[in-house]
Amino acid sequence: MWHVESIIRANNCDMDLIRRNVLPSYSSGDQRLNEEIEDWWDNLCIMLKHENKQLTGHLQVLINTVNDVNNLHLRLLHSDRFIPYHMKFQALVPILKELETKTLPKPSNDIELMLSALYNSFLLRLKKMEISRETEQALKEFASFMALLSKYYKDDQNGDLELEDKETL
Repeated sequence: MWHVESIIRANNCDMDLIRRNVLPSYSSGDQRLNEEIEDWWDNLCIMLKHENKQLTGHLQVLINTVNDVNNLHLRLLHSDRFIPYHMKFQALVPILKELETKTLPKPSNDIELMLSALYNSFLLRLKKMEISRETEQALKEFASFMALLSKYYKDDQNGDLELEDKETL
């Protein structure tokens, strides 16, 4: 979604430009689906304008989602049932601490920091800029960790994640 925000900004939050530059790549034979896609992009433009984030920042709904994922992350770290998750995260802590000193603006939590690193590497690749081997390795570790957290998040959203052992009566 951060990329979608960037695409909207690159088109000056102007739906006419988005219709011309973006929507043709989504075109299908289903008129109703095309209208839904256009409405989705239009609503995002409206939200960016309403939240005064036409130039920078993320939509509140995205901030809330990142915070929800971070809250789950913290709950997983405090659960005795997810020791391998905790160990995997602890292995990332030195990389995160180093990255945190180089990242501006400072992310509000480690999950946002990893997402930011992954997104910024995507932007660097688009610009065909070189990424060091060490950074590539860190990004692979972040991606692997975020994939695991995403699975837990989906399970949690579906009510299928048990963080604590059930008490027996």
